[in-house]
Amino acid sequence: MKLHFTKMHGIGNDYVCINCFEQQVAEPEALAAFVSHRHFGIGSDGLVLILPSQQADFRMRMFNADGLESQMCGNAIRCVGKYVYDNRMTDKTTLTIETLSGIKQLDLSVAGGLVQQAEVDMGKAILEAERIPVKTEQEVFLDQPVMVGGKAYNLTCVSMGNPHAVTFIDDIDSLNLAEIGPDFEHHPFFPERINTEFVQVMDHNTLKVRIWERGSGETMACGTGACAAAVVAVLKGICGYNRPITLQLRGGRLTVTYQKDGTVMMKGEAAKVFDGVIEIPQ
Repeated sequence: MKLHFTKMHGIGNDYVCINCFEQQVAEPEALAAFVSHRHFGIGSDGLVLILPSQQADFRMRMFNADGLESQMCGNAIRCVGKYVYDNRMTDKTTLTIETLSGIKQLDLSVAGGLVQQAEVDMGKAILEAERIPVKTEQEVFLDQPVMVGGKAYNLTCVSMGNPHAVTFIDDIDSLNLAEIGPDFEHHPFFPERINTEFVQVMDHNTLKVRIWERGSGETMACGTGACAAAVVAVLKGICGYNRPITLQLRGGRLTVTYQKDGTVMMKGEAAKVFDGVIEIPQ
């Protein structure tokens, strides 16, 4: 079976996008693992399905490279916004997208008839430990020491529709994430596994971040992870409420604002790489 796709990325967080208005995908978990393989497939951090919605303008389903479905992805949703506008599926520059973590609003920045950037209302950060979820008796898991791979890390856990653990490190460039990342992801504190953000403070408005994503490993960027890092930086008093925070990720920069009411706004680029057709094994 032949499948038409578009390869896209949000600051290096790359996805294989499928227009499900025109094609059907029967087994997205298996397809995600196949197309994401960087030697035997197309190569990506995951698979994004763009679908009709009864509640919003469009619906997004996102699957990590191992086939695990994610509730939300901040970089992927910007790609969806660009895809539907650039392909004339809508003429709106303010869109609603249905996800597993609720309906999100996108404001598109357009130049020359193409989307260049999108700002996403990511909703409110979830701090209650049982909703993230974290196995703990504490109501909020804030700056708690956790032994990971024989070393203690202070972790703060946040959900942005998917679970995140954030830790602050003096020098993130020296970290061997390939070695320690799986220990965080599969730590017994996290029954649904965890995305982990390693954050270095550059100044009161700038954070440098490396990210280990459950099911994908280290990625060039993660929108929800950037949001989680910014939220924790504000909670710790490093950055301020209602002030734009620049997140420097391996693939580029995102701007995140954590509002006093708990809402998180994220802005960043989205880009098309190429269109293609792939033969799917039966």
